[in-house]
Amino acid sequence: MLEYFERVATKQWQLPQLQAEGQVTRVVGITLEARGINAELGSRCLVQRPKGKPAEVEVVGFDGSCTFLMPLHRIDRLRPGARVVPIATDTQVPVGEALLGRVVDGIGVPLDDAGALRGASLVDFFPHPINPLQREPITQQLDVGIRSINAALSIGCGQRMGLFAGSGVGKSVLLGMMTRFTNADVVVVALVGERGREVREFIETSLGPAGLQKSIVVAAPADETPVMRLRAGLYASRIAEHFRDRGKRVLLLFDSLTRYAQAQREIALATGEPPATRGYPPSVFSRLPQLVERAGNGAGNGGSITGLYTVLTEGDDMNDPVADAARAILDGHVVLSRELAAQGIYPAVDLRASVSRAMQQIVSGVQWSMSARLVQLVARYAQSEDLVSVGAYTRGMDPLTDEAIDKQPAIRAFLSQALDDAVDVSESLTALEQVVNEAPQAPAEAGIEQAAETADPARLVAPGTAPVAAD
Repeated sequence: MLEYFERVATKQWQLPQLQAEGQVTRVVGITLEARGINAELGSRCLVQRPKGKPAEVEVVGFDGSCTFLMPLHRIDRLRPGARVVPIATDTQVPVGEALLGRVVDGIGVPLDDAGALRGASLVDFFPHPINPLQREPITQQLDVGIRSINAALSIGCGQRMGLFAGSGVGKSVLLGMMTRFTNADVVVVALVGERGREVREFIETSLGPAGLQKSIVVAAPADETPVMRLRAGLYASRIAEHFRDRGKRVLLLFDSLTRYAQAQREIALATGEPPATRGYPPSVFSRLPQLVERAGNGAGNGGSITGLYTVLTEGDDMNDPVADAARAILDGHVVLSRELAAQGIYPAVDLRASVSRAMQQIVSGVQWSMSARLVQLVARYAQSEDLVSVGAYTRGMDPLTDEAIDKQPAIRAFLSQALDDAVDVSESLTALEQVVNEAPQAPAEAGIEQAAETADPARLVAPGTAPVAAD
């Protein structure tokens, strides 16, 4: 007997891990309540069904001896007293080069017709967080191929940006352009809570074969369970972290942060958490920074995750709880304007409402000054547009307004960009300089006489002066 316990202590023999089985006692909405099991939070169980394969569920909470479960996939044909068996699965997920060009779901199962994932590495689903003091600072600009963003809203490697847009203003098209045009080494796209039709359209049209070749798409459409939608966002972040830890520059396109928050809201409300802000429980606002903070620069190996998180502004309401929380935890935001989209300007980037908080650290003083001047011209024209349209403005009343009116055709051409037109950083700066410093060539709007005067460089905003933009 003594020899037996000595072998167990030295791990020469392993005692079997006994798993207590339980049964389903209650089903409310999408939540299953089970008794008799002792499973950890976040672990998985199998629920036996009279026909078909057992349903896989995840532990999302507990109350005394009652364990709350939620299915990973849609569940049906469930009877009272169904057996619940905890499964001894680890928390590892597939990552690596084998996923490039593939489309997978929130647990790594391929959704395309390219077969199984061969040669993929397995890593823990929840990595250890990086010490913030060990992260490299943002010092290098990332080329996203969009003229207005490269020149006036420069994004740095390791920066976290928000893309705020309502429905139908070209959000998915802009993401597809960035995926194809960026000079990042790897692009990870998370499609969380989107319509199934949009998932295929994004992959085949917006992304295209060229964009998919260096991309990994993690998709959980709107008809998936909230657990799967939540895992899809976390899994996409984990894939991006894997490549960052190997020194790669990763662009993480997360569409959308709002759907991710709504998935957590469904889980929290179903398990009894009280709502707080406009129906969102407190756990939603603790989940968002935990997700966003996983992006950023690595610890001295040159790798980075540049995160672009889309935020849906329902009814173009920028004070939505998720939008308001996102602005506080992100390093800037790009706002797409419905007004500009209605005028046929795509991408419909609103420079007045957009800001990049890391831009001053990664661009020269000349570019900073020119971008500030461009924002001033756009803002001044917006203030006087109604007067100009009705002919109530008299030329010469304000020199800045005169310049803004004269340069409107050049500014509109600068903001507009074709879907297949990639513009790198150097070309974007050249175009910005032409708009700001050169004399306008097109006739002025609203019948105002064109003035052939060149903008005075001395009037440019001095380096260090913040552009006029809403934070």
